[in-house]
Amino acid sequence: MAGALVPFFSLPVFSVLFFSVQVYRINLKCARAQKGHERVYSFLEAASTPDVTEWPQDGFPVIRTSLPGPKSQVLLARQNERESNARTYPRRLPIGIAQACGSYLLDVDGNVFIDFLNGAGALPLGHAHPRLLAAAHRQLDSLTHGLDFPTPAKTMFTDELFGMLPDSLRGQMKVQFCGPTGSDGVEAALKLCKTATGRSDVVSFTGGFHGSSHSTMAVTGLRSPKETLPNLMPGVQFFPYAYCYRCPLGLTPSRCEINCAMQLEIILDDANGGVRLPAAVILEVVQGEGGGIPARAEFVREVRRITRERAIPLIIDEIQSGCGRTGQFFAFEHYAIDPDVIVLSKGLGGLGLPISVVLYRKELDTWQPGAHTGTFRGNQLAFAAGAEMLRIMRSQDVCGQAGASGARALARLRQETLGLPCVGDVRGLGLMIAIEIISPTSGRGDPLLAAAVQSDAFQHGLIFELGGRDDCVIRLLPALTVEAQVLDAALDILIASISRQAARLAA
Repeated sequence: MAGALVPFFSLPVFSVLFFSVQVYRINLKCARAQKGHERVYSFLEAASTPDVTEWPQDGFPVIRTSLPGPKSQVLLARQNERESNARTYPRRLPIGIAQACGSYLLDVDGNVFIDFLNGAGALPLGHAHPRLLAAAHRQLDSLTHGLDFPTPAKTMFTDELFGMLPDSLRGQMKVQFCGPTGSDGVEAALKLCKTATGRSDVVSFTGGFHGSSHSTMAVTGLRSPKETLPNLMPGVQFFPYAYCYRCPLGLTPSRCEINCAMQLEIILDDANGGVRLPAAVILEVVQGEGGGIPARAEFVREVRRITRERAIPLIIDEIQSGCGRTGQFFAFEHYAIDPDVIVLSKGLGGLGLPISVVLYRKELDTWQPGAHTGTFRGNQLAFAAGAEMLRIMRSQDVCGQAGASGARALARLRQETLGLPCVGDVRGLGLMIAIEIISPTSGRGDPLLAAAVQSDAFQHGLIFELGGRDDCVIRLLPALTVEAQVLDAALDILIASISRQAARLAA
């Protein structure tokens, strides 16, 4: 009997039994996981269509739950488990978004917010503009991805984009379609200028933000992300930007003779200045992430003169300030200059669809085929929606609307907040508006106080981002077509939030 049992317990038979048990356990675990996924998917499907029948009619947000609401808490917890620590916005604005329309966001709990974050400025006409949706839907039925082949959608988009150029640049420019991000556009612009000039160095300005890739971070003023990243692109020199509220040279406008621009000229011409003639100078004429800072006009014009006289290509980064954000389609139009290279992204796709381009003078087009490629440089949906957006902007004078709305908002904010001890500066161009929050005792930027204002406004239904040095600047980026009553409601909330924090400090 004992001898008969030996084959039954032989290694092959034991292996089969062991394998069968493991398969059973795996199937049981998968079945339980599937039931868990089904519950989650059911929840998500319900959360994507909250019980809201219409958007607000009076301009004001509608907050129905404590924030974050229970459904948002579930999504935030799952995000925290699975997504990278690099995520940013949900940390300070803790909601799960279900739907959006115009200037409003609807969270999964049915709360309606006024959205002055606006996809970080990527939605010039607001969320879900019907004509842009229709254009994208039509394109979806024919072609979505075209690499760099010519297509009707790309050709129409290019026609509309060239039509937005100032008269002085029409017929002078070419366009490079890049990968889908602004960073890739800046990468392409830097490569283009290095190729065309044969030089290697780049001049940038303090406070500027040009992207998060290795080379674009190298030309970005923000130092904190660089601390843990060795071997960024070499050959970058920084010069002071015309940040007149906190002059880098300790001057005031009445005592300034554009010394920051003169410093650039003096160093470039000094044989002992240590800076070689650069391949390019890159500049935001209105700094975005740097704190919503419009450069002084004389500074920009001097930088243009200095670069032109020395045959240095001037790159104007319009990733955030372009597409009508400042009341002109290109922010540099406020300064009466003509750049050599323009980088555009963010709002160019109309609906937040990813697209990035570089416009540049034809004489710079010296690189070889394949010198800058990208799989997603042929986003046909972005071309279709972007072309329609540009038509609307031209026919409805959207830039003019943005300029008028921004001027009205700035006037009110200056009148009602500049007297508060925690408000240092109110500035902007068009609907690119910034409020610098300071410590009443030291006068320095106060990031904790700015965060408290942001949180208070969020609890009352207004969403915006912070930026600038130490994240102490409130940044407003509403839709360029924001209705007057929505703008007024947002300003009511913001001014009340700032006032409450000022009163708390004074108590």
